[in-house]
Amino acid sequence: TTTTSETSTPGSIGSTTLSTPSTRTSTVTVTTTGVTETGSTSKTTTLETTHSGSTPHSTTITELTSATPPNATYSTLTGSTAITTTTSVEPSSSEPTGSSTPSSVSTSSMSVTTSGTTPTESFTTTSGTTSRNFTTLTATTTTITTTTSEIVSSGSTTFSAPTATSSAVTPGESWWLCNCTNAICIEDNIIQVVPVICDPPAKPTCANGLSPVQVIDEDGCCWHWECDCYCTGWGDPHYMTFDGLYYSYQGNCTYVLVEEIHKKVDNFGVYIDNYHCDARDTVSCPRTLIVRHETQEVRIATVKPNTLQVEVTVNKQAVALPYKKFGLSIYESGINRVVEIPELKMNVTYNGLSFSIRMPYSLFGNNTQGQCGTCNNNTADDCMLPNGNIAENCETMADHWQVVDPSKPQCSPGLNPTKAPSTTPTQPCKESAICKLLLGSVFEPCHAFVRPEKYYMACVFDSCVLPNLDLECSSLQTYAAICADQSVCIDWRSHTNGVCSYKCPSNKEYRACGPTKEITCKSSQQNETSTKQVEGCFCPNGTMLYDSGVDVCVKTCGCVGVDKIPREFGEEFTVDCQDCICLEGGNGIVCKPHECAQQNKPTCDGEGFYEVNEVNSEDSCCPIVTCKCNTSLCKTEAPKCTLGFEVRSHIPSGHCCPVYQCVPKRVCVHQNAEFLPNSPVFVDKCQNCFCTNEVNVSTQLNIISCEHIPCNTYCKPGYELQPVKGECCGRCVQTKCIIHAANSSDLILSPGEFKNDPYNNCTIYSCTNIHDQLISSTSEITCPAFNEDSCKPGTITFLPNGCCKTCAPLDSPTPCSVRKRKDFIVYKGCRSVDRVVMTECEGTCGTFSLYSAEANSMQHSCSCCREARTTVKRAELKCPAGHSISHEYIYVESCSCQDTECGSSQSSESQSTEENDTASTLNRIKRAINLTSK
Repeated sequence: TTTTSETSTPGSIGSTTLSTPSTRTSTVTVTTTGVTETGSTSKTTTLETTHSGSTPHSTTITELTSATPPNATYSTLTGSTAITTTTSVEPSSSEPTGSSTPSSVSTSSMSVTTSGTTPTESFTTTSGTTSRNFTTLTATTTTITTTTSEIVSSGSTTFSAPTATSSAVTPGESWWLCNCTNAICIEDNIIQVVPVICDPPAKPTCANGLSPVQVIDEDGCCWHWECDCYCTGWGDPHYMTFDGLYYSYQGNCTYVLVEEIHKKVDNFGVYIDNYHCDARDTVSCPRTLIVRHETQEVRIATVKPNTLQVEVTVNKQAVALPYKKFGLSIYESGINRVVEIPELKMNVTYNGLSFSIRMPYSLFGNNTQGQCGTCNNNTADDCMLPNGNIAENCETMADHWQVVDPSKPQCSPGLNPTKAPSTTPTQPCKESAICKLLLGSVFEPCHAFVRPEKYYMACVFDSCVLPNLDLECSSLQTYAAICADQSVCIDWRSHTNGVCSYKCPSNKEYRACGPTKEITCKSSQQNETSTKQVEGCFCPNGTMLYDSGVDVCVKTCGCVGVDKIPREFGEEFTVDCQDCICLEGGNGIVCKPHECAQQNKPTCDGEGFYEVNEVNSEDSCCPIVTCKCNTSLCKTEAPKCTLGFEVRSHIPSGHCCPVYQCVPKRVCVHQNAEFLPNSPVFVDKCQNCFCTNEVNVSTQLNIISCEHIPCNTYCKPGYELQPVKGECCGRCVQTKCIIHAANSSDLILSPGEFKNDPYNNCTIYSCTNIHDQLISSTSEITCPAFNEDSCKPGTITFLPNGCCKTCAPLDSPTPCSVRKRKDFIVYKGCRSVDRVVMTECEGTCGTFSLYSAEANSMQHSCSCCREARTTVKRAELKCPAGHSISHEYIYVESCSCQDTECGSSQSSESQSTEENDTASTLNRIKRAINLTSK
């Protein structure tokens, strides 16, 4: 705590008494004399120290100051007065008791604060958004008595004396007092107070062509010039490094724009994603700007190629602007999206066509690498490779700064570099009239600050290589932005005949030069000290932006809700069926549920009726309840009418659901089918019917009228007229076999009947009925060779078959012997190719034996002239399918009369059991057919 008393006298300010607490105190008197308003000033301070029980002694302090005019103002504390200061330090008891402070501690700290009339001279330095005020003192002749503990005015600086390890200060030792004033211990208790004098430094020339910025020294007293690290890129694309080196590069990968050489910031870097923006894949355009800082990755991506439409994501999640988190902020500034890192005093802008990176030299000087080069105000090393070597040109260097991008597998660090493009078009090209604006009167006010030649060169290149994309606008836009950064406003878009026009939303207006951060109702109303400007869409004059996150222009700063409609304080309104009021302070808008007037609610009890809330034209938040009809709610279902009838319905007045009934359709019905009047109706084949217009009174259906059709009753011989189910007339059906004899006469045989040919006893005809199918068969008997001369006269006779002749004694029967015949063998549908020789026994035993090829066995009569010896032979049978089979049959070698009972042949029993009755019958049918056809 310092107690200061100042008494003004002619040529002096007064005296000051400072009391400093200490564990060991003494009384010190400081006297300052010898001060004039003009000329040199010397200040002598006498310190009288009085200890309890000792003789006072004095210390002299001399302060040298320069000659000053009255009321002069300086950037440091200067003296044009004489100050008499008396400092008294009262000692404590020589043997302190009950003190918590150790007696061995004798260290004290002195804090000096100068008060009085303090004019302030201020200036602004641009290094990020930093400004600092310098405070000076002006001598006055006023008597002031001040008691202060510590007084610090806005913008002033308070310094503390160094803490000493003893009560003495070593000669030559110095310490800060306050307001850029340094105290130096000379000797013999003489202290020299030296103010820090700041000489304005010479203004340097920045290699990038931009104006240098003022930066405060570390001691906080003086300032110096620095050239900011400023890199920009635009078009297809063209680059300007931190030190102002211009080059063009057409790679279509993702590249490092800037990273630190010596890593000081965790995960820091700026990257660009380029792509081929023409069909020939010869030039590239920027697509996405990527900023990484610690745990966040910001991506500003172009939504539509070659436009100013972009979207912002942080860690792959879309975010709304303004965004601020973890020391990083993103906001809109005119047409740009700005990523700002206040801790690093840097910002990155991107608008879809161009980007810029601004970084302070004090933090990044000589510590950058990438396509933006090394920031050291020297273009010689801007084309530095990742290994530290310097490339021949920056086009080659740019290829080496590829980064791994999973979305671009064709790109990888270390691949063959892209061929350096020519900055001059391969074919003669007439420059665009838009490019001439850069060198003309439109941009002339900026020529003295930033030279336009490099931007003109890039503009000509873009207009020649990609004449249909209007990329030359990006060169003018970039140059105008740099001019605005140098506080030179160029309204250039109106001179491009609409080629480079920029359309704003209906609630905004375009300005070539607007504030970098638009003033809003929520931000500070103080005027911005920055002279930098940007182009973009801004609120019209007389209005201001409500908030950086609410894009609504308002005339008065009231409230803006979710409906984006400005409200004045005290205004009541209804939104989303909430009764709200705009209040100053708090959240601004206070809402409560909307209250509806009482209404008579109708009853909807009828079937099919239900309640409906209809919009009230007078109050949209309070619907009107009405009854509506929905037939799907009706429980009564339409009846199913019988054929000839249809459902008809009607809704009685005041009802919702219909009433149903079945009515005649005026049609005929027959066998589940409806027939219109005068249409034919099929009843059966015996009648011709049609539907009439007459109605049956009992059935309410139309009557069907029918007429019988005539039938044929004559049938050919062998056929009989039989009724057919479902037919109106009978049909002639064959009931007997009709056999055409050799003499062209017809024989009609009933089923089971046998008849010899009337003209040939050796031919036998038969008729059988198998499964309702009449089969006629013809059998021929082949007689053995017979020589009538071998018979005795009168012994020639016919065999029992009435066909073959034989001779026998008159008194003895015909002997039993083997007789051969030729016939076809038919077995299982297969038939022998030729007639086969077969044998049989026949003789006077009173019987005969025949071989049945169908049964593949021998059949006997009751007489017993039968085989005595047989053999098995084979015959090849041809089948209908085209294949052949080998068939075995029995061949009789000799016959003899044997006494036996009539029955099945024992010798052929094993053969006959192989066939069933059906197969045997079918074979006989086939054989009979074959014989008939023969």
